Amino acid sequence: MSFSDSETSSHGGEYKTFRQISRDRLLYEMLQDTKAGGTRSSWKVLIMDKVTVKVMSHSCKMADITDQGVSLVEDLFRRREPLPSMDAIYFIQPSKENIVMFLSDMSGREPLYKKAYVYFSSPVAKDLVNRIKNDTSVLPRIGALREMNLEYFSIDSQAFITDHERALEELYGENAENSRRFDMCLNVMALRIATVFASLKEFPFVRYRASKGPDAATATAGRDLVPTKLASAVWNNISTYRSSIPNFPATETCELLIVDRSVDQIAPVIHEWTYDAMCHDLLDLDGNKYVQEIPSKTGGEPEKKEVLLEDTDPVWLELRHVHIAEASERLHEKMSNFVSKNKAAQLQQRDGSELSTRDLQKMVQALPQYNDQMAKLSLHVEIAGKINKIIRDVGLRELGQLEQDLVFGDAGTKEVINFMRGKQEGMSENRLRLLMIYACVYPEKFEGDQAIKLMQLAKLSRADMKTVKNMKLLEGAESKKTSLGGFSLKFDSAKKKHAERTDRTGEEETWALFRFYPKIEELIEKLSKGELAKDEYPCMNSSSASTQASSGASQAASVKTGQSTTAPHSMRSRRTAAWARPRSSDDGYSSDSVLRSVSTDFKKMGQRIFVFIIGGATRSELRVCHKLTPKLRREVILGTTSLDDPPQYITKLKLLSEKELSMENINF
Repeated sequence: MSFSDSETSSHGGEYKTFRQISRDRLLYEMLQDTKAGGTRSSWKVLIMDKVTVKVMSHSCKMADITDQGVSLVEDLFRRREPLPSMDAIYFIQPSKENIVMFLSDMSGREPLYKKAYVYFSSPVAKDLVNRIKNDTSVLPRIGALREMNLEYFSIDSQAFITDHERALEELYGENAENSRRFDMCLNVMALRIATVFASLKEFPFVRYRASKGPDAATATAGRDLVPTKLASAVWNNISTYRSSIPNFPATETCELLIVDRSVDQIAPVIHEWTYDAMCHDLLDLDGNKYVQEIPSKTGGEPEKKEVLLEDTDPVWLELRHVHIAEASERLHEKMSNFVSKNKAAQLQQRDGSELSTRDLQKMVQALPQYNDQMAKLSLHVEIAGKINKIIRDVGLRELGQLEQDLVFGDAGTKEVINFMRGKQEGMSENRLRLLMIYACVYPEKFEGDQAIKLMQLAKLSRADMKTVKNMKLLEGAESKKTSLGGFSLKFDSAKKKHAERTDRTGEEETWALFRFYPKIEELIEKLSKGELAKDEYPCMNSSSASTQASSGASQAASVKTGQSTTAPHSMRSRRTAAWARPRSSDDGYSSDSVLRSVSTDFKKMGQRIFVFIIGGATRSELRVCHKLTPKLRREVILGTTSLDDPPQYITKLKLLSEKELSMENINF
């Protein structure tokens, strides 16, 4: 029996991406490992709890699991049939309830399984280890007892969540800091973040957004200190790993930046114009599931088929991060090229003409490929068509232009009022989202009666009014403008310049409505260059020399483009921006351009960068991580409590305050 963590390291040898390491550890270190204990039987049972089954399903497919000899997957807390001739692998959280259930399975004269290999998702308490060791009937039946330290959920090749869907409510809601849920949420979140670094064997510089207010006694101080508290808890967990995990790095190997949703309250609600974001924003998806209607071969009702929009679909992988207009153009080209080159597609186009034997042979040879490829292309053509129809029907281009003009200071109160007066039908959520952006850019307009009049003009419901008011709960104590041009939602003071973004240097707009970028793009680039202000983003690592070393390593790892990152940049008119652009574009937003760069350059990558956003991240922020990875030559990994689309985020924001609002108390 062994009680240790993996000795597999992400350093040295072949470079593996974040998700590859997570998957490989589960499949090969846990399911295939035979070093600990005796020889396993050829087939085994895998037993998990409700958390670890999520961990496994986010990293591996069922076929991957069965390939490792798992013939049956069971729920720890469901009644199970005895299989005394088979070994069992337990992948469970180290809770008292789980330990009791495990001991019940394996104790006595007739255990459920021949031998048990136990893997914990996070560190196990000593008293629980002793409880296992003290059961003399179980101890000889244990083949392995190990801490996997893998309790995060990899939702993308470069992203993970801690699965805290209610983080906003539990950490930023009214009186949240005085509740037991506040501490529990922070502690579990910190533990799961720390297991990322334990699993990858990475020792991070832990940086975080500092409290903005000097007065710790203010009512908002608890919320304002959430990133600080989380950073401290993560650091404590990692410090423990340094002394308990074999071969854990002695010096820092990567960087972690912890921020919360207040860093950018515009990104979760502005319309993002990439294919991925539009799918999740405008279509009624269940997670990544899309219900496709397939015409019936018999002429009856269309058949409904569930399909997953995921990395195994090459069309999705190529198009997800590109502008919806470009995605539509590429799909049209792909379909045209496919029909022109594919024999089966050409032959199917013939109108009843007699086919020669040679033609029939060509059709049979091409048909399997034709069916598979045509199905994938047809799926995305259908999806893109639905999205474009919604854009036209709702008038989304006009709204999107106003949103971005507001953010960049090219539109103001007059344009918003005119839009509100002219667009009243079927636009309730869009009016709310526009008003939320307006509140971020023009906070002084939300003082006293002005707020009431604006909300009445927008015809917002009481719940919607509460949503706008709750944006203030995400802000901490009164803050000053940061050197980054940082986001600040201050409803009690006026701002001189009404712009929340400045145009990106060296990145000329190539598609209309593709001007917006999330704040974390600036933060990541500054972190990589060692330019983050230390008073605004301090480091938990005690040695100042270490922090300086981090900056130096970051600068060495960054890609030098020969262009200034701070010089002013003149943009052509946003209002005349073309909806089309050359096919040769390689702006870093396109998934295929990213994949081309990354696939060949990963071995030359510098230290990883991790960014964790408390309170939910957006698809635009995930896109930024993919974009910056080849640009900075550093794998950028996004961590967050949940990945939210605008409707989900707005619903969560509504739940921050429990009190019902009246028109009289909407005074910010």
